[in-house]
Amino acid sequence: MKLAETEAPAPLVRFYRVIDQAPLPHRADRAAGGTLPVRAARYCDAVTAAAGFGWWVYPPMGFSLLWDGQDIHWTYAGQDRWLPLEAAQFPHLRGRFDAAAPAGMQGGAPPFLTALAEPGVVQVWTGLFARSAPGWSLLVRPPANMPGTGGYAAYEGIVEADRWFGPLFTNIRLTRTDAPVRLRPDLPLVQVQPLPRIAYAEATQSAMDVVGAMEDFAPQDWADYDRSIVGPARRGDRVMGQYAIAARRRRKGECPYAAA
Repeated sequence: MKLAETEAPAPLVRFYRVIDQAPLPHRADRAAGGTLPVRAARYCDAVTAAAGFGWWVYPPMGFSLLWDGQDIHWTYAGQDRWLPLEAAQFPHLRGRFDAAAPAGMQGGAPPFLTALAEPGVVQVWTGLFARSAPGWSLLVRPPANMPGTGGYAAYEGIVEADRWFGPLFTNIRLTRTDAPVRLRPDLPLVQVQPLPRIAYAEATQSAMDVVGAMEDFAPQDWADYDRSIVGPARRGDRVMGQYAIAARRRRKGECPYAAA
């Protein structure tokens, strides 16, 4: 296996801002932007680790979508009417792109919004391009453990951004009709997570086994369960957030069960 497929080089991903107004990506927050319950943020490392894995990417501006069950319209601040949506350029981007692009690439700015063939589905460009390190892909997904604003659901996708260089976008499915759906530039649209390509290779996904009954548990399985659950409960020394404490110690290079 190649080194690039097993170790994280620096930088692992590089974001390129094409739309000047687009917010820059930020490291995702383990508290999900302060929306996690306090107990989850304090004691549940599984939840906070997922929330903080990757980078938040935002819409390049605030805008609204309106779907009547058949046609989609959109509008934004400074626009006094609803515009029918097929494929729309970001306001004033075309001239900016053509001035910066090499000769022969004028007119090649990606669309900002595109109404897809599926009912109520819109492709939204973040205003960014992205490139990942060799052997790494990007999982583009809804922000982990963060409540959505309502009215739409984002699809997930895996982009082999080490082989394909272009716009970083997501597809959203509108879930309500006859009421505007607002997307804001101060709220994450997607969470981008680095993914080594071997993680979703066919051989990796086929490497799965099942133990179908408790009677088939190995002695080590029972020993591990005793260490994790039964033993601390029997001794009465199990503390809330024990898993979180162990995980934090592992991240610091400490023995996770030093106090057990």
